[in-house]
Amino acid sequence: MYKPPPPSARRKNIEFEPLSTTALILEDRPANLPAKSVEEALRHRQEYDEMVAEAKKREIKEAHKRKKIMRERFKQEENIASAMVIWVNEILPNWEVRELWWQGLPPSVRGKVWSLAMGNELNITPELYEIFLSRAKERWKSFSETSSENDIEDAGASVADREASLELIKLDISRTFPSLYIFQKGGPYHDLLHSVLGAYTCYRPDVGYVQGMSFIAAVLILNLEEADAFIAFANLLNKPCQLAFFRVDHSMMLKYFAAFEVFFEENLPKLFLHFKSYSLTPDIYLIDWIFTLYSKSLPLDLACRVWDVFCRDGEEFLFRTGLGILRLYEDILLQMDFIHIAQFLTKLPEDITSEKLFSCIAAIQMQNSNKKWAQVFASLMKDNKEGDKNHSPALKS
Repeated sequence: MYKPPPPSARRKNIEFEPLSTTALILEDRPANLPAKSVEEALRHRQEYDEMVAEAKKREIKEAHKRKKIMRERFKQEENIASAMVIWVNEILPNWEVRELWWQGLPPSVRGKVWSLAMGNELNITPELYEIFLSRAKERWKSFSETSSENDIEDAGASVADREASLELIKLDISRTFPSLYIFQKGGPYHDLLHSVLGAYTCYRPDVGYVQGMSFIAAVLILNLEEADAFIAFANLLNKPCQLAFFRVDHSMMLKYFAAFEVFFEENLPKLFLHFKSYSLTPDIYLIDWIFTLYSKSLPLDLACRVWDVFCRDGEEFLFRTGLGILRLYEDILLQMDFIHIAQFLTKLPEDITSEKLFSCIAAIQMQNSNKKWAQVFASLMKDNKEGDKNHSPALKS
């Protein structure tokens, strides 16, 4: 009966114990098989040495990469720390001095600066938030107790019908920043996000809840206290651009798309013609970007930097950012057809960096025939009003 040799005998030509299957190439063959020739053993030794050398190279390369990432992280933290001192001591007391916004606000002061920039034209108070939150909780309770979906259908287009969108919030919260695991059920910010969105649907039943709102509210909650987040959220959604999109005002949305295309053709003529050749219109990719203010499409830290300048420059910067993204990926997009462009712009690469994106945004000129964004948009609005007058039955008669 065959008895295998002890490990020491089998590995007598190896100076160490193999740490992985890679080293098995140095093992002697079992006794019932022909032994390796000297040449084969030498070749195996050479192959093993090459594999070990290659592994060491990869390890050294990874180590250098990790060190580089750590150096960049430390540098970023140092920049944030020094910037925070400047913001706290010099800028916040006179916050309208806004030259440093482009470089990104320090996270510790971001919420405060956003609140100041957005303002509170609606004069919402924390007490008012509590009132609408109580109303939202009553609505949730009535839904769970009476299953009143049928009653709501019978009620028609009423306030109750709009507030019924409270139920839609539950479905959308689970899809909000899923990788963070903080807004999903059981997460530390789930109830908070639910409360802010619920209170808003009762505060603005004419708007209700629209998919995408959860991302905007979530970003604000990460940077502000609960009541302050609600105040900023309500005022932000009351801006003309956001109100047009969230109320699905098709006429206004088309004006924004038309203004965007004016600057698209001005800045990226080749890509503009490429999109035109496939009849690829801005609504296909812009709607999702505008609805969530890029918080769903871009990495969270990069989206916050976009918000920083958006708070300074207003709606114009949202569309400038869109053009910056198109400029960044122009060479790739020019090689794609309709389907692949739509898919690409719906889910942007995750490795997009703030330096590259903001460099592309900076290269976008928001001026057309000496007209800036606001003038171009106002001109489109004027043309529309004149067109309505020409089609008016009263004028025809």
